[in-house]
Amino acid sequence: MYENDCAVLTEEYRGNLMDLVHWGYICVVDENSNVIKSAGNPDALVYYRSASKPLQALPVIARRLDEKYGITEEESVLFSGSHLGESFHVAAIRSMFQKAGMDLDDLVMNPAVPGSTEANEERIRRGLPKEKVYHNCSGKHTGAMLLQKELDPEHIRDYWKVDSAAQKEILRSIAILSEYPQADVQIGIDGCGVPVFAVPMKNIAAAFKNLACTDTIADASLRSAAERYVPRIHKYPLMMRGTGYLCSLINYDPNIVAKGGANGVYGIGLKKERIGISLKLKDGTEAVWPLLISEIFRQIGYENKDTMQMLHSLNSGTIINDNGTPVGTCKTVFTLK
Repeated sequence: MYENDCAVLTEEYRGNLMDLVHWGYICVVDENSNVIKSAGNPDALVYYRSASKPLQALPVIARRLDEKYGITEEESVLFSGSHLGESFHVAAIRSMFQKAGMDLDDLVMNPAVPGSTEANEERIRRGLPKEKVYHNCSGKHTGAMLLQKELDPEHIRDYWKVDSAAQKEILRSIAILSEYPQADVQIGIDGCGVPVFAVPMKNIAAAFKNLACTDTIADASLRSAAERYVPRIHKYPLMMRGTGYLCSLINYDPNIVAKGGANGVYGIGLKKERIGISLKLKDGTEAVWPLLISEIFRQIGYENKDTMQMLHSLNSGTIINDNGTPVGTCKTVFTLK
């Protein structure tokens, strides 16, 4: 099945022995959402996981709920983020809940700890308990709860249910941005308790092309929302993930709109080139994302030196053990065709 459906994307060597092989998919589409390059099956169905967050944010912006409640541009980027619970992330979530008159206890996920080691150590030093606000998806949940408050205020705590008004609106946005029939979007339950959506790889690529090239979004309301919202991601990229992490660092490049999700999925849109890119590692690894993205960029001729240097700094291909000793290499082996 792997041999017929996936491509070998990377090989890892420890010493002279090949130790690991990472299989997966890569798909590149043009401004008309036609597949122009791929490795593996571009029709493979894949869950967006958190890569869908920028798409899920758009209905909130389209209804101008950020303006209604005085939510700042910086705060609103957290609708798209998988934050690490740094102090500025937590402060922004608390601020949005206070402004909207919502209760953090209504979040569906269990209390969590910050994903940032430093932030969690500070929490421990201060003797603070686990809280829902620390969960990396609390920004997405904030947006969904705002949407539910607007559409069905009597049932705000149901915002996470697949048949809730909020999730129906989010599904519509996913389908439109992905250019995929709403009835065919497969739905599961994500790690944080809300619905998670699956579409073909080529449609994930199309969605990120649409985020990068907002003029290609078919729905006028979502197009206007994306035009207002995407620039905020570049202005406040630390809200996408946190200090020193790929999802924040890559969005410092004003030509790129990008977001990753759990289990190895990543979406990228390039504005000037007017293309969308999706990638998925079947074993769910995320460590080789920078290496893969760097090689994809090399093969399509993307030449932002700062971005390429950033990707190299996150993963140069050298495997380092716990003692800081180089013990092997990881190399990309795919060719986009």
